[in-house]
Amino acid sequence: MGSTAHVIAVAGPPGLLRHARLRLAEWEGRWSRFRPDSEISHLNTSAGRWVRLTPVTVAILRRAVEAWELTGGLYDPTVLPALENAGYTHSFETLPATVDSRAPTTATPGCAGIDLARRRARLPLGVRIDLGGIGKGYAADLLAEELLTRGAAGACVNLGGDVRVAGTPPSSGGWVVAVSDETRPGRDLASVSLTSGAVATSTSLRRRWHHGGTKRHHLIDPRTGASATSAVAAVTVVAAHAHWAEILAKAALIADLEHGSAILETHGVAAILTMQDGTAHRVGPLERFAQWTPRSGGTSPAPAG
Repeated sequence: MGSTAHVIAVAGPPGLLRHARLRLAEWEGRWSRFRPDSEISHLNTSAGRWVRLTPVTVAILRRAVEAWELTGGLYDPTVLPALENAGYTHSFETLPATVDSRAPTTATPGCAGIDLARRRARLPLGVRIDLGGIGKGYAADLLAEELLTRGAAGACVNLGGDVRVAGTPPSSGGWVVAVSDETRPGRDLASVSLTSGAVATSTSLRRRWHHGGTKRHHLIDPRTGASATSAVAAVTVVAAHAHWAEILAKAALIADLEHGSAILETHGVAAILTMQDGTAHRVGPLERFAQWTPRSGGTSPAPAG
């Protein structure tokens, strides 16, 4: 999934971490747009026709469409052509620092014409899907629950900065997640303590490259089809599920400070929005989770973006 996975299983039978590796590899194989044999790649090359999929892939597609509706289109899985037009055509670790091709930008098509059934899906002609904005969080949610079902007393799954915790933590202080300051590498904004839930960060300061003489990044504004120009550099969201935290973080960053804060408040989550100048703004009941607050120093898991 283009990032580092860190999985903790508290107690439980042998083999839990092996199960975690296999599951993450399975979901990567189903959802990656960079794998021509993945279910998502097959769906993208079969627009206009029904495609049979596994239930877990239909489930993540259904949640992606719901997220598009709930965010007013600011989260949009149909950004794949826009990502490619911006130069993001290969897995990021193999992407050149400068991409020379030029392509016009246009608003993304949105999810209105996507059809989903129990074991199949159909995309409208001209629509192609990228699950990069939801895949890591959804996988973290699924895996944390599976580890508990298979006998772990507690579980922590961190996929590129999308963190889901559940069950008994390894210490009495709860599950503690540090929030990195994306504008000041090596420093943290806050540390949050959870008994169960998720933390996800979205930032435009990672996964960057030059395209057509301009700096680009992977967060596409669906309204323009170009890399978002928001004054917000990063958004961290604390929510019940990692995929929902990831969705809201991306939507709030693209929306900019005022509209993004309103979206987060509407959905009742806690969040930190960090501006390009390093100023941090809090939204929602962050005090319920915060152990220490901005400019505290320390280390934290780096998000993939």
